[in-house]
Amino acid sequence: MDTPDDAQDRIGRRFTLLAVTTALAATAIAESVEAQAQTSVAPLASWNDGSAKQAILDFVRATTDPANKHFVAQEDRIATFDQDGTLWVEHPLYSQAMFARDRMNALASQHPEWKSQEPFQSVLANDVAAVTQFSERDWAEIVFATHAGMSQAAFLGIVTQWQTRAKHARFKRLYTELFTSR
Repeated sequence: MDTPDDAQDRIGRRFTLLAVTTALAATAIAESVEAQAQTSVAPLASWNDGSAKQAILDFVRATTDPANKHFVAQEDRIATFDQDGTLWVEHPLYSQAMFARDRMNALASQHPEWKSQEPFQSVLANDVAAVTQFSERDWAEIVFATHAGMSQAAFLGIVTQWQTRAKHARFKRLYTELFTSR
């Protein structure tokens, strides 16, 4: 026979199960409605008008117009919108990762231990297959090692210099020509 405490526990468990199930169902319904709302014909219809939207539309127009010097053949087009609305190339790696890789190569002479220590060893050996399999922890280790110990101004200077010369391996173009942001 159930005690009052047992009955209360059963009600509490039922309520919790009902609340969790309802929350999951509501989330699924909301995502479905949002996905249906984004099937409009207008480009980026769900975006607010502004500089980010305009920059992306301009970029797409420039790369899809055969008369434009920035034209990209349809079979070569890949676009990725990141969580913050930026548009950039992501293969074989995000440009952030390419910057970290280049930074690691620049600092390698000061860190001989990197030649025999993963994940640094794979980057320095230019082992693309291994690098594309890195975990978030591997990338965090690389970023911590290559970005630490400098002021924001110094970091901005290094990034700015990198952007003036770093080119995407496949497209042979500056990364700044391959992405747009807000």
